[in-house]
Amino acid sequence: MANGAAVGDRSTLSRPNLPALFAAIRAAGYAIVAPTVRDGAIVYGPVERVEDLPIGWTDRQDGGTYRLVRRDDAAVFGYNLGPTSWKRFLFPPHERLWTAERKEGSFTVTPEPTDTTRWAFFGMRACELAALDVTDTVFLKGAVADPTYRARRSRILRVAVQCGQAARTCFCTSMGTGPAVTGGADLILTEILLPGPHRFLVEVGSPAGAEVVDRFAESLSPAGPDDDRLARETVERTAGSMVRRMDPTGLRDLMAENLDHPRWEIVANRCLSCTNCTLVCPTCFCSTQEEVPDLDVRSVERWRRWDSCFNLGFTELHGASVRKSGLSRYRQWLTHKLGTWHDQFGTSGCVGCGRCISWCPVGIDLTEEVAAIRAAPRSSGVEARGR
Repeated sequence: MANGAAVGDRSTLSRPNLPALFAAIRAAGYAIVAPTVRDGAIVYGPVERVEDLPIGWTDRQDGGTYRLVRRDDAAVFGYNLGPTSWKRFLFPPHERLWTAERKEGSFTVTPEPTDTTRWAFFGMRACELAALDVTDTVFLKGAVADPTYRARRSRILRVAVQCGQAARTCFCTSMGTGPAVTGGADLILTEILLPGPHRFLVEVGSPAGAEVVDRFAESLSPAGPDDDRLARETVERTAGSMVRRMDPTGLRDLMAENLDHPRWEIVANRCLSCTNCTLVCPTCFCSTQEEVPDLDVRSVERWRRWDSCFNLGFTELHGASVRKSGLSRYRQWLTHKLGTWHDQFGTSGCVGCGRCISWCPVGIDLTEEVAAIRAAPRSSGVEARGR
């Protein structure tokens, strides 16, 4: 790489040289946020060293189940997805928008300064890159772009990792979002454990990624045909191991034509309206705003925080909720996610990450619910009335 890295270039990085990648990312001006182990789960947060990554850990997931267990090797990326998503760094769960102060009979409004940290999202999976595309559409491509999201989004570096295994809750193959990283990343890593030494195939995905690679080029070796083959086989093996499926064909119309299907009653009897599915989802974006005055009412702050369509008060109008029942709220979530999201944003709101299945306390599985409706559709043309 004497003439500098270019988009599409591939090379290999030995496991002992992984700290050189961290150093290069920092030298390019980024702080690293990556998977790390905390509170019995793999979550995303700021890290300082390669040793902060979940080395040697994996997870066991299924409906309503998440457990960390030790692997029998030192894989750096030998796990799937935890309860957090990268969304929280671009669209924080709770953020102050502005402060107003009373002076001389009037108020002066001061917008909250935007965090200028340049984050490197280290360890993004294919479905999460797809989720980023979805939130970009929501926050940036409408009539009005969200200024705080736009400012943060413009400063990130995306370091993706090909999935080397699938959880029992993954169904990205159904949604066309993975497990192969096919674009949208600045750097793409594939971990190769065997045969040969522990190493990573490094692919340059953008000029920003090429700039980082140039900073640690001396730590890289040329990629050979075996490296490309092993990386491809890793992704193919992962895709073939997925046990959940969801047929995406005609989902929008399927949802719209079955608003009075008896399956909604069945799932509503299990749903706790706990909002877990919307909190772990990498694309859900519902929020509310609240104003917090000081005690002498000389200043007031406006805050935005995450909300959920599962909350009774989310659709409250004139003192009453539009969706009073758990049935109507679950139906709204699923029909929006898989159906009317297409009308709003031209795509599905689901990327097949499976988080909502793992972190539902009662193990509700949206792939199972869709399959049940598809197996016995009940088209009526009569809109269900807010049950």
